[in-house]
Amino acid sequence: MKNILTAFVLLIFVSTNAQVKWMSMSQAIALQKQKPKKILIDFYADWCAPCKIMDKETYANPVIAKYINDNFYAVKFDAEGNEKFFFNGRDFANPGYKAGRNRNTQHEFAGFMSIYSYPTTMFMDENFTPITSLMGLLMPNEIEPFLALIASNTYKDIKTREDWDSYQAKFKSKLKN
Repeated sequence: MKNILTAFVLLIFVSTNAQVKWMSMSQAIALQKQKPKKILIDFYADWCAPCKIMDKETYANPVIAKYINDNFYAVKFDAEGNEKFFFNGRDFANPGYKAGRNRNTQHEFAGFMSIYSYPTTMFMDENFTPITSLMGLLMPNEIEPFLALIASNTYKDIKTREDWDSYQAKFKSKLKN
């Protein structure tokens, strides 16, 4: 009975703490000056059904949430929203934004980053240089190898398809152990 109670308490603790600590782009920019870290940006839109699934299934996964929180500044960016910030020598906004609309014009930053599909998960290094972006709905098992690849800087060593296949095989064997 004691083991069951301990497992139940642990499960409640993990599930209540299994949330990505999202921040705005402005917050990530400020934190980057204090303690450089890689950045994960979730480009989403309020009307996007796959974005909501990704929030519920992927980002709420305790293993994924912890890994993101430990290794990245996680930015939740409404690609049709109205956030204003200064980045890369210029101001970004959404001049066509109209409150109360279901769909809005695309934010200047999303266009600048060449984001035209939601959800898109973008990774940036500590200098705000884009590493890669992944378009579409990603389930936990689909995003997990990319999180590890980027957090560990292993992506810098992958130059060919064979390198990528080798990385995936090693990653899958680690998961089995």
